[in-house]
Parts: sequence; C-alpha cells; structure tokens
Amino acid sequence: MTPLPPGAVKLSGGLAGPVAKSIAHWHKGNVPYHEFAEFFRKGRPKFALGEMWGKFVRSGAMQYRHSPDPELKAILESAVRDILAAERSNGSISCVPVERQPAGGDGVTKPDCGDLWERKYVMLGMEDYYEWVERDPAVLASLERQAACIMEQIGPAPKMDVRDAGWSANHVESSTLLEPFMRLWRLAGDVRCLDFARYLVECGGAKGTDLVQMAHDRVPPHLMGGAYPKAYETTSYFEGLVEYFRATGDGRVGRAVRNYFDLVLERELTIVGNGGGDQPYHPKVMGEAWDNTAAEQTNPDMKRMMETCTGVTWMKYASQMLRLTGDARAADAIERYVYNGLLGAMKPEGDGFSYVNLLNGEKVTNKGWGWKFPSGPVTCCNLNGPMGLAYIPFVAVMQTGKGPAVNIYNAGTAMARTASGGKVRLVAEGDLLDESGWRMTVAPENEEMFAVLLRIPAWSEHTAVSVNGASVGDVAPGRYLELSRKWRTGDVVAVSFDFKARRLMAPHGANRAGDGFQAVVWGPIVLARDENTDVAYAEPVVVKADAAGFVAVRRVAPAIPGRRLEFRVPTENGEITMCDYASVNGWNGKRIQTWLPLKP
Repeated sequence: MTPLPPGAVKLSGGLAGPVAKSIAHWHKGNVPYHEFAEFFRKGRPKFALGEMWGKFVRSGAMQYRHSPDPELKAILESAVRDILAAERSNGSISCVPVERQPAGGDGVTKPDCGDLWERKYVMLGMEDYYEWVERDPAVLASLERQAACIMEQIGPAPKMDVRDAGWSANHVESSTLLEPFMRLWRLAGDVRCLDFARYLVECGGAKGTDLVQMAHDRVPPHLMGGAYPKAYETTSYFEGLVEYFRATGDGRVGRAVRNYFDLVLERELTIVGNGGGDQPYHPKVMGEAWDNTAAEQTNPDMKRMMETCTGVTWMKYASQMLRLTGDARAADAIERYVYNGLLGAMKPEGDGFSYVNLLNGEKVTNKGWGWKFPSGPVTCCNLNGPMGLAYIPFVAVMQTGKGPAVNIYNAGTAMARTASGGKVRLVAEGDLLDESGWRMTVAPENEEMFAVLLRIPAWSEHTAVSVNGASVGDVAPGRYLELSRKWRTGDVVAVSFDFKARRLMAPHGANRAGDGFQAVVWGPIVLARDENTDVAYAEPVVVKADAAGFVAVRRVAPAIPGRRLEFRVPTENGEITMCDYASVNGWNGKRIQTWLPLKP
C-alpha cells in the first residue's frame, strides 16, 4: 500500500474532533517553539532537550499535510526560519558547541550526550517541513550540510563510532539517525547518505548487541539490546530499517523488520495497544523498556508503563508494515492503539498528552523527562502524541495497485486512484462506534472495473457488507475484503460490524498476584471503571459471561460530558457501570480500573 497525496484524505466527525483539538490547542496554542530553538543558541539545561524543536515541527508538518491551515503554516515557517539561523560554522544544528562535537557518553562529555539524537530530530522536522509544507531550497541545502557534518564526525575509526555516542547504556538512540538519512537520500539522491545508512545497519543499532540480527533470529524484544531494550528508540531504529529495506531489498533486514513487528505484536502490546513497563525485567528504565508487557500488564507492582512516545512510534512502525506488506494485522493494531491508548493519553482539550499510562490506578501523568517553560510543562510525549493523531488520516485510506484500501472507518472523503490510474472519490458516513453501521459512496471519474479493499477487523466475527443493497459473501475477520466490480458513480458500500462484549482473563506473567483480574472489551474498545462516577471503582467483582466469554452488556447514554461510550455490565452481584478507557479523565486526580480484580 502507498499513502494518498497530501490533502487527499479529509476526516469529518469521529476521529476528526481530537485531531482538530490538537491543532487548535497545542500546535496553535502555547507551545514555546521559539524557546525550543533557543536551546541551539544558548545551550540546554538538560540533555536531549534539543529534540523538542524537531518533534514539534515534524508533527505540525504532518498535520498540515492533511489540513493546510494558513495559521499553522505561518507558525511552522517561523519555527524553520528560527532554526536555520542557529546553524553552526560546521553546518550542524546542534545544542553542543563545535569544539565538543560529536558528543559521546563516557562520563566526561555526559552533559552533552544526546547530541546526535537531537540532531536527528532537527533533520526529521526539517524533512517533514520540506516534504509537506514548503519545498524551500534553503531547507534542503541545510539538511545536506547537517548530514555532511555528521558523516565527517561519525563512522569507522578514526571517527567516533556511533555506538559510543549517546546517553543510554547501549546508545541505541544515536543509531536512529538511520531514518532521517534514508529520507534525505530519497529527497536529494546523495549516495553518501545511503552509504552512511549502510554503516548504521552494519553496526547493528546498539553497543554490544546487533538488534538487526536479534530480530532476524526472533529474539523477544525485552531480551534485545542487553540491559537497555528501550522501546521507543529501538522501534525508531527499526522504522529506519524499513526505509533501508525499501531502498535496498536487503533480505536479512527484510526478515528482521517483519519479525520485529510480529514479536512486538505478540509479546509487548497490552489491551489498549501500547507496551513497555517497569516490572519485572527492566525497572531501571522507568517503564520505558520492552518488558514482556503483554504477559505482565496485570502485574500489581507495575508503577510506570506504556510511554506515549512508544505507542506513537509503534503506530508509525505499524503503518510502515502496512505499506510494506498489506498485512491487516497492522491496521488492526493501529485501530486498537488509536481508540484506546492514544486517545486515552490525550488531555480532554487536546493541549497535551500523558507521559505514561496505567491500566489501573493513576491513569495519566506528566511526570517524566521534559522541561517546565513559562507557558507550562513540555515532555517528549506531549510532542509525540500529536504525531499519532496526524497519522490517522495518513493511514485511513491508502492506495493499492488494484484500487483504494479502507483501513480506518470514519466519516470523511478521500481522493484515490483506480487500477488504471483514473480518479475515484470516496465519501464515507458514520463512525466506527456507531452501531447503525458505516456507508461509503464510490464515485469514479469514469465507469470502470477496479477493486475497493475493506479491512475486516479481526474483532468483528460476523461483519455484514453490501454493495447497493446486495449482500457480499466471503467476509472473513482479520483480512481485507476485495470488492472487484465495474464501479459507477453513486454505488454505495455499507458495512455493519459485529459488536460483542468479551471478557478477557488476566495473562499469567511473572507475578502470581497479577493472575486474579478480568477485563471487558466491546468490539475494539477497552472498557474501564471510572472513579469520577463510581466510588466503588476498584472493588472486586465477577463479570458474568457465557461459555464463549461473551458478556451481555447494555449500552446507555453517557452520564457525563466527554464520554464516548458507557455500558451497564452484568456481574454476579448486579450491574456495574463501565465506559471506554479513552474517555476516563484522570487529569483531575481520579483513578481508573481497567483490569478488574476478581471477587473470590
């Protein structure tokens, strides 16, 4: 699959609301982007703060790709002019003075560590700006100078080895330069960028371990990278590996990137679609490491888990795998994270995101790496969350050689191509969460034969699909339904999903105290008890389910504004109220119970 061109997908209703809130209240709100640029002139008081500028511009440019807002463009143009003026004499845009570059991690230069990580994000922000906002030759020229500077400093001896630069135990963060170098190679065609990317691949991504070979050999993610299997940075490196494989066809790399996707999907994702934790394998990494989290998610000792940076980078990686393989599991994973983990981390008005999320207890927090500015606290996750939102329209409808593919069910329009290259307009009505169904009108420029692909969600056991009222057969969950026919303007595709509530029993991880829990999931939506309206939110219960695990819930009107969904859930001692995990407002100190303790 390939992405549709900028502006081709327009969301309305449903998921369009959170995207618009983020643009209005974050990108066009109080984000101190000028102060981000000042770190490159005056230095920064804390390592790696230079990443903030690139993250802000990168997500803003992706938002602009779908919503070309003049005010947003002016903000981004100002930010880019600001950072171009901070270029140093050697062509770098770095918080570290030229004489102290490249910054290693040996203890002597520790205050400067994170230099390459920061420069990576400057490059990514400028690349997204150049690609989606304004193809300014000055931006491309600066990118080429930045890359040349890095290549002069990093590489085989006598240069500094990339595995010796950074703040972490294995310096994986510095090897994530792979992604911006591959993108610059695609934009500018400089073969030196591809050669440097090959060096980053051959180095294996981390000091003392070869992440590429470990993924190739199907080593579980929490055992990759030695003592520092940092989920966010490792996935960022693998995103660069996908770009490298796309350009080179390297078979070993191709197997590694596919295996990594499978392994994270199987071993690390919780019910809300994000992963990483602090129990029991890597407590020193503050909940930001791969931690066999799928099995450990009910571990009651868990204090920090599911960093938003990890979830968004996983979402981006899943989109890469969707493009590479057309695997419906990738779109299923994106859907699960968007509706649960991503929206569940977002502040109600869109003016920020939680650093990490919990399934039980304190759901959200701003405690973590970042800096407090006069306008308020900014963390890495505040800046990465909007990137996840920007990826919703990016993946919602994509192009295949046979015709358009619908990945995310939301109201909106898309301009795609037929198999012959003709234009086709798709107009969708309805929201995934609307039980009345979803409809799409197909309007090709000319009547012709092509295919429309629909992702049939794995959670929908019996999905009903019709074209112009005639039922379609062979609709199987967890794969794409290919509707091949001669399409005419006005043809209507209707989809009705099989929304059932299911009881899930706790996975058995390393801590037996985590065994006695249950959860309730409605379609793709994870439900939770909310202290805002339920003082008994943490009391043990036994959810009533049939032999197949299905729960006879009743959907009711939400009791408080802002909730998307609310249900009455039967237990052995009467009904309890549960709502969707994403809607629980934990920013006022109220707590949550997603995995419900089993009553003895």
